[in-house]
Amino acid sequence: MLDELWWDDEDATHIRTRSARYPGATDIEPAWTLEAATDPHCIVRNPDPRSHVGYTRIIGYSASAGCVLTVIVDPEDSSGVTAWKTRGADLREYIEGKEA
Repeated sequence: MLDELWWDDEDATHIRTRSARYPGATDIEPAWTLEAATDPHCIVRNPDPRSHVGYTRIIGYSASAGCVLTVIVDPEDSSGVTAWKTRGADLREYIEGKEA
């Protein structure tokens, strides 16, 4: 699934324009999410415990973005739902896991 991640035009536009909705947010390029999803140290939560519909959460590093990203994926068809720059507990867990 991780190497099959894809974005439809509407969802790609949604993540590319995050800063328009959330001041100070990072706009995300879909290609960055592919890097994060294939990061050998990525964390995959399937299903994401925060999802009410069974989406998958991927937390991984994107070299092009220069940061760790959280990517939400629909496991039915491997389509991207949303993505953002990782922070908080998810970022700590990623860093701690990578250092182990």
